[in-house]
Amino acid sequence: METGVRWLSEQEQRSWRAYLRATRQLDAALDRDLQCSGVSLSEYELLSMLSEADGGRLRMSALADLIVQSRSRVTHTAARLERRGWVRRTPAPDDGRGVVLELTADGLAAVESFATVHVESVRRHLVDVLSAEQLNGLGAALQAVSRAYEADPDTPDPTECPTMEP
Repeated sequence: METGVRWLSEQEQRSWRAYLRATRQLDAALDRDLQCSGVSLSEYELLSMLSEADGGRLRMSALADLIVQSRSRVTHTAARLERRGWVRRTPAPDDGRGVVLELTADGLAAVESFATVHVESVRRHLVDVLSAEQLNGLGAALQAVSRAYEADPDTPDPTECPTMEP
């Protein structure tokens, strides 16, 4: 019975499973290293993106898109960081519905202190494991995947799919 599905070849399946396993292991390793400093990888990523934003401020919706997390997850992460005094939420100046997340001075000091731990972790678990050629190839390959995802009109929007978290 023909299903029309283009099943993965053995090599494609091996590559796919290697990708899944390695990305999950890498996320776990990076998170563990940061946890030793008292912050999670998702918290660090949010702080890091704010530290690179103009004025240390971003709309929560733009931040969610940037770090590829649901808006509700960004809201929960922001609440934890706000309790620590590292960010503050304010109404968006251009409309009453949006919320802007702003990095505080304490938040900037925190992200700067975590940055060395994170960079050393990225080097140990990824950069130094690969040759320069492999790292460049990985970067190019993942950029192609990202561009294809962003350009795919069939990629479901979480607000349009009842089984996905918005």
